[in-house]
Amino acid sequence: METIGTPLMWTVFTVLVLVALAVDLLVLRQNGPHKVSTREAVIWSLAWIGLAMVFNVGLWWYLQGQMPAQDADRIALEFLTGYLVEKALAVDNIFVFLMLFTYFAVPPQSQQRVLILGVLGAIVLRGILIFVGAALIAQFHWILYIFGVFLLVTGAKMLWAAGQEPDMDKNPVLRWLTGRFPMVRRYHGEALWLGEGRRRKYTPLFIVLVMIAITDVIFAVDSIPAIFAITTDPFIVLTSNVFAVLGLRALYFLLAGAAEKFHLLAYGLAMVLIFIGAKMLIVDIYKIPVAISLGVVAATIATSMVMSLWIQPRPPKHLQPPR
Repeated sequence: METIGTPLMWTVFTVLVLVALAVDLLVLRQNGPHKVSTREAVIWSLAWIGLAMVFNVGLWWYLQGQMPAQDADRIALEFLTGYLVEKALAVDNIFVFLMLFTYFAVPPQSQQRVLILGVLGAIVLRGILIFVGAALIAQFHWILYIFGVFLLVTGAKMLWAAGQEPDMDKNPVLRWLTGRFPMVRRYHGEALWLGEGRRRKYTPLFIVLVMIAITDVIFAVDSIPAIFAITTDPFIVLTSNVFAVLGLRALYFLLAGAAEKFHLLAYGLAMVLIFIGAKMLIVDIYKIPVAISLGVVAATIATSMVMSLWIQPRPPKHLQPPR
C-alpha cells in the first residue's frame, strides 16, 4: 500500500488522537453525567473541527518541505474533501442515534456514555475496514468499480427512503435482541445489566448500545468506500475519517434539537453518495479534480440545508388530514 504516511506522521497522528480522546474523557468524567447544553455542544464542536483543520494545515506545511508544492496542496485538499464527506455522512448517524434515543427514552444523562463508546467503537472499526479496503484496492483495482456500484445503490436507497418514517417496532434486529435478552423495563443509571449469570437481566441502555454498534458497522460500510473515491492513500483516508468521527458526540447534542429543521438533508447526503459512486465508476475514463469534488459535495449539502429551512416539512402521516 503506497502512502505518504511516514513513521513520524503516524506517530504524531496517533498521539494527537489519544491525547484528544483522553481530554474528552477526562472532561466528561469531571463533569459527570449531565445534560449537555447548546453552548457546551457548540464549543466542543468548534474545538473538534478546529483540531482537524490545525492537523490539515500542519500536514500541508510539513509536506511542503517533502514534495513539490502542488502535490502538498493536492493532498491537503484531499484531506479536507474526505473530512467534509465523512462529516456529512456522520450527520446521518446522528439522526439514527436520535431516533434510537427517542424510541428508548434514554435519559440525557445516560446518552453521553453510549455516544463515547460508540465513537471509540467507530474509530476501531473504521481503522480495520480502511486498511482492509486499501490492501484490496492495491491488489485488485477493479474493486473500485464494486465500491462505485455499491455507493450508487446505497444513494438510490437513501433517496427513496428519505422522508419516510422508520418503524422501530418492526426492526428485525431490535426484535431479535429484545426477544433474546431478558430485560428490565427501567433504567438503572448507566448500568447495562443487573444480577449475574443466568439471573442477569439487561437494561434498555444495553440494547441501545448494541443498536449503536450495529449502526456504526452499517455506516462504516457505507462511508469507507466514499472516501476511497477521494483518495486511496491509507493515511489520508484514516486521518480524515477519524477526525470526522471524533466530534460525533458534540455534534449530536448540537443537532439533536435541529433534526427536524434539516429534514431535506437526507436527500443531499443521498445525492453526495450517488455523485461519489459515479465518480468512482468513471475514474479510469476521467478523474474529477479534487477541488471540483469538494465544491460539489459542499454545495449539495449546503443547498439541502438551506432548502430545509425554506420548505416546511410535511406533517407525519398520522397527522395528515384525510383525502
